[in-house]
Amino acid sequence: MSRLVHVVGAGLAGLAAAVQLQRRGARVVLHEATGQAGGRCRSYYDAKLGATIDSGNHLMMSGHAATLNYARAIGASDELTGPALPEFPFVDLATHARWVVRMSSGPLPWWIFDQTARVPNTGPTDYLSLVPLLFAKPGRSVAQTMRGQGALWDRLLAPLFRAMLNVEPRDGSAELTAAMLRDTLFAGGAACRPLVARNGLSRAFVDPALRLLQHGGASIELGSRLEKLVFAANASRVEALDFAEKSMTLDASQAVILAVPPEVAGTLVPGLRAPTRFAATASVFFATEPPFGMPLVTGLLNGTAQWLFASDGRLSATVYAAESLLETPHEELAARLWREVAEAARLAAAPMPAWQVVVERRATFAALPDQETLRPGTRTRWNNLMLAGDWTATGLPATIEGAIRSGRQAADTLLNQPMERR
Repeated sequence: MSRLVHVVGAGLAGLAAAVQLQRRGARVVLHEATGQAGGRCRSYYDAKLGATIDSGNHLMMSGHAATLNYARAIGASDELTGPALPEFPFVDLATHARWVVRMSSGPLPWWIFDQTARVPNTGPTDYLSLVPLLFAKPGRSVAQTMRGQGALWDRLLAPLFRAMLNVEPRDGSAELTAAMLRDTLFAGGAACRPLVARNGLSRAFVDPALRLLQHGGASIELGSRLEKLVFAANASRVEALDFAEKSMTLDASQAVILAVPPEVAGTLVPGLRAPTRFAATASVFFATEPPFGMPLVTGLLNGTAQWLFASDGRLSATVYAAESLLETPHEELAARLWREVAEAARLAAAPMPAWQVVVERRATFAALPDQETLRPGTRTRWNNLMLAGDWTATGLPATIEGAIRSGRQAADTLLNQPMERR
């Protein structure tokens, strides 16, 4: 008898879990409380711009193996695009300086010995400051582990770390920073090409997954809000799921993967420890065609935004760790970021094109050392209940890579254990 698994939550973690379950022969029922899948990683039509935009910009890397494997599994590899070489262009908005960091394609960092390829005003020995991160200890911040100052820090590491961690980089978890670098910078230039979803997040990660699941016989139930997990008297398993419209009893062949935000999971799972601090992002989308030849991703220094993204008919800038901007009027924020975008893209500052602000107040858990200790593992004390989500103990910050990795791990952990017998 094949196992029937209820995946609760159709964000990236839930979708990744469902895809992996189906690939391994399990029957899947995917429940989503809202009317659409994708969670915080989706696209939608914006009437103001007359275009489809994303719920926020996400910087991915070619070394994110789980992300690339998931895209291949759902037939969407061609939806992820980036430069042919591991290059990162930067613009200093204060000094108007421009440069491109060009990493070596192979595993050895020859680029740090090339003055035209490395960060301006740095020498090869400056890059040794990264070595302590290889030995980062749990509970330590980046500032407690490495030197967070100088040209290398200001012109490359700080903007990268801020996007990875979504917190002030010096305060971030050194352990999580090191984990991200092992998959990217420390793995060589071939793992460092920046990637974006060329036609939006939904076409890259959500819609193809839903089609694959439906084709494989999965049941997808939108607007299906789980209100209660009913636990067996012997406290060994989940025996029923109470939804707003119905209740479902689980037999010995059925299991649950809970892939919901931590604040929701905390209301469903008794005694669950989970992160308590969260970080915001703010993105502004501008309806204007990028200049010919403009890079897909550009780092911005000494401004409000840290990264600029270019796509067909649109430029957008993102502020990471944006808590200080949450009360800023959207018109003011758009005007401020447009000045930065226009400077970086060499466009006229006036008139400002049509714009839209997208704010995620709880975009990620705050990747701080004390919050890392609160992340729960995949297993729970109930043998047919697993957890998934970028806030669980993935070993990574709250990223697309972490979410997808958590979903696959939850599916594999569940299917690798013996099925219950009664």
